[in-house]
Amino acid sequence: MDTQVTRVDTFHSLHATGCFVMPNPWDVGSARVLEQLGFEALATTSAGLAWSLGRGDAQVTLDAALEHLRLLAGTVAVPVNADFRDGYAIEPEGVAANVTMAVGTGIAGLSIEDSSGDDVDPLLGFDLSVRRLVAARRAIDQSGTNVLLTGRSEGFVYGRPDIDETIRRLVAYAEAGADCLYAPRIDNLDHVSAIVAAVSPKPVNLLINAPFTTVGEAAQLGVRRISVGGTLARTAWDGFLKAAEEIAEAGTFSRFDGLPDVEALLG
Repeated sequence: MDTQVTRVDTFHSLHATGCFVMPNPWDVGSARVLEQLGFEALATTSAGLAWSLGRGDAQVTLDAALEHLRLLAGTVAVPVNADFRDGYAIEPEGVAANVTMAVGTGIAGLSIEDSSGDDVDPLLGFDLSVRRLVAARRAIDQSGTNVLLTGRSEGFVYGRPDIDETIRRLVAYAEAGADCLYAPRIDNLDHVSAIVAAVSPKPVNLLINAPFTTVGEAAQLGVRRISVGGTLARTAWDGFLKAAEEIAEAGTFSRFDGLPDVEALLG
């Protein structure tokens, strides 16, 4: 059986019951280690990729993102979900064309978000956002891959923390064909429960990028999938920066003590 078909089927099955954690590697090495640790699926992080390239999150090109997807999907045996940002397009036709290219990289899932990139009006219009999800759904269906589609609403990321509007959008994205729903940066557990209830029986992804809950608590709320976004990458950057700053400022190397044997993990 085709590898992508198998991984897509596995990915859909993971969403059917229970709750699983889908951490976000930022490169091949971190993906391989996370797979070795036993995680059943992984997700890319557009921010983590961007930082590894010395860029900001919005500065990575479509071509670079597609190459990253090919690389990670070809590196691990578990399903890979793509953080595909806004589909690297505004109009539905462009989203559809880019989604078609993305599903050709071997991924098992992808997300489309509704951020506009405009600080004044950070969310795309409601009707346009729904049409973009419809276009993504159509592109996946026409590809015959059954790649799992996640609809994301970004209000809590970009200064529009309106739970009612977020739920309105997620319900509409579910009706437009999204298989999974996701509103990053929500850390109020009552809000999480409200989202789960509103879009049920479709699964909900919860971003945990701070210690505000646990896997067990999220599962009790009905969350089916947990991701961490760029937080593992930021954790790695934290260790790097603290060690480098100590060398630059104090001329000492105390953070070089007790380090992991990375060669044993990957060599």
